[in-house]
Amino acid sequence: MTTSQFQPTATDGRAMSTQRLLRIGFLAVTLLLLIPTVLILGYLIYEGGAGLTWEFLTTRPRDNGASGGIATALVGTIWLTATALALSLPLGVAAAIYLSEYARDTWLTRTINIAIVNLAGVPSIVHALFGVGAFVYFMQFGKSILAAGSTLAVMTLPVVIVSTRESLQAVPQAFRDACWNMGATRWQTIWRIVLPNSGSGILTGLILVVCRAVGETAPIMFTGAVFLRQLYPNSVLDKCMALSLHLFNVSTQVKDVPEHIPFTVALLLVLVVLSMNSVAIYFRMKLRGTKKW
Repeated sequence: MTTSQFQPTATDGRAMSTQRLLRIGFLAVTLLLLIPTVLILGYLIYEGGAGLTWEFLTTRPRDNGASGGIATALVGTIWLTATALALSLPLGVAAAIYLSEYARDTWLTRTINIAIVNLAGVPSIVHALFGVGAFVYFMQFGKSILAAGSTLAVMTLPVVIVSTRESLQAVPQAFRDACWNMGATRWQTIWRIVLPNSGSGILTGLILVVCRAVGETAPIMFTGAVFLRQLYPNSVLDKCMALSLHLFNVSTQVKDVPEHIPFTVALLLVLVVLSMNSVAIYFRMKLRGTKKW
C-alpha cells in the first residue's frame, strides 16, 4: 500500500472547501449578532458612562428624578428580582419534576404542557392586569413588592418550567434504571442523581428569569413600583422604585432632565443584568463540568 492511496481526492477537496465556507458563514452570522449588542453598549457608555459615579449610585433621587441618584431604584430592583426568583424558581422546578418524572402521558399532561407554552406568550400588560386582580385586590397584598414579585413570578414561571424540564429529560434513562435496580426510590433517584446533573439547565432558567424580571415595566407599574420614593423598602409589603420604571419616567415623564441621565440609568440596568447573568453563567459552567456523561 503506497502513500498515494491516502492523498485527498477532488471530492475530499470540495468537501473541505464546503466545510471552510460553512465555518466562515457561521462565524459571520455570530459576529452580526454581536455587533448590535456591542454598538448598543458602546453608545450607552459614550452617552451615559460619565454620569455613572459612586455618588449617582448611592444618592436618592431628587426633583422627581431630574437630579440626585438612583439608590432607591437600584435597591427596589434587587428586592423585586429576589422576590420573583424566590417564588418562581421553587415552583417551576417542582412543576418540572412532576411533568418529567411523575406524570404519565395523558390528555391532562398534554393540556398542562400546552397551557405552559401558551402562558409564555401572554403579553406582559395582561400579566399586569392579572397581578392587580389576583394579588393586589383578591389576596389583599396591596401595591407592594410582594404583589409585583408574585406577578413577575407568574410571568416567568413557564420559562423556568420548560428549561428545567428539558434539562431533567436530558439525563440518561440508564442513570435512573441503575438507581432503581440498586433499590433507590424514585425521589432518592431524583434528589441524588437527576437534579445534580440538571443544575446547568436550572441555572439557565434562572438567567432568563433575571433578564425578564429586571427589565419589565408594565407588571410592576400596576402592582408595586412607584414613580418616586425616598425611603428604602423594609419588607415585601412596602412599595418600591425600580430601574426600568425610573428609566421610563426620566425619559418621558419628567421635565428638565439632564440629557445624560436616561442613558446612565439604561447603562446601569444593562450592567446589573450582565453582572447577575455572569455569576449564574459561571456556576452553570462549573456544574456542566460535574456531569457524568
